[in-house]
Amino acid sequence: MLSIIIIILGISFILYTLLGGADFGAGIVETFAGSKGAKTISKAIAPVWEANHVWLILAIVILFTAFPEVYSTISTALHIPLMVVLIGIVLRGSSFTFRHYDVTNDITHKYYTAFFKISSFITPFFLGITLGAMIYGDINVDVPASFFEGFIKPWLNIFCISMGLFSTSLFGYIAAVFMIGEANYPVEQKRYIRISKNFLALTIAMGVLVFVVAELQGHHLVTEFFKSGFSIASLTLVLLITPLIYYLFNHPVIPFLRGTVAIQVGLIMLGWFAIQFPVLVFEKNGKHLTFYNTQAPYATLYQLVIALFIGLLLIIPSFYFLFKVFKQPKENNDI
Repeated sequence: MLSIIIIILGISFILYTLLGGADFGAGIVETFAGSKGAKTISKAIAPVWEANHVWLILAIVILFTAFPEVYSTISTALHIPLMVVLIGIVLRGSSFTFRHYDVTNDITHKYYTAFFKISSFITPFFLGITLGAMIYGDINVDVPASFFEGFIKPWLNIFCISMGLFSTSLFGYIAAVFMIGEANYPVEQKRYIRISKNFLALTIAMGVLVFVVAELQGHHLVTEFFKSGFSIASLTLVLLITPLIYYLFNHPVIPFLRGTVAIQVGLIMLGWFAIQFPVLVFEKNGKHLTFYNTQAPYATLYQLVIALFIGLLLIIPSFYFLFKVFKQPKENNDI
């Protein structure tokens, strides 16, 4: 039963990275696509942007129900970056809504666009910082010596910042690839292909930076990585897929390209989970929070599994119908 919950939690994070990543990354891509890309991007994400948050909500519900100690630790020690994430989500959603659905196109749209772009950078950056703090191991669950020691130092460091840069570039990469299939003209499609290539290279560079910074900070991720056969296999597949993706950039078959990139991103996350598993939060005192020492009582897990199955029976068909209606991929010869 616990294994089922862990699998659903992992799938929720992967789906939020893919779907929410394309959502938040759209604002990042718009910064580089220019004003000509704003209309296409707004039209592309308008039908689905709000629905993507379902997977984040599902992951949060699983955490505070099945692993309450993990939830309380994260929400207390990392309340500052989490608050910035929430502000970014609200600011981005509201600014996009006002910009896209406002009946009057006036000077206020410039401010909506500015807030949309800024919050699209802020949110994935601080999501990465939060994840980095959970990995870095500087969270102190005991009474901290000072406010800085307890609530700022665990996340305000070079490693967490590198994780923020990695997540931001990854979200931009996912969104740029998604936008290739949303382009209306060949020139526009080529623009998103160029942006996708740049973000892929940037994401690889930021991934390497994370491991380099971790070693410099005394957190030996490289050693932990080579201890996991699954992580090695995942990275190997990611590297093998990359040339195929470059080929698909130059000969785009939209469904195949999107699916290949989704597999690539999923493998990156699975490889990371394998390094981390079963730890959820690395603590400063060495008493790490795992799936097994923080799980809720059996009765709670039992009821949660029932609720998850009923919920997924409703969510999955609804999502399929939503994307079937609004997100039919364009054929390459129609662009």
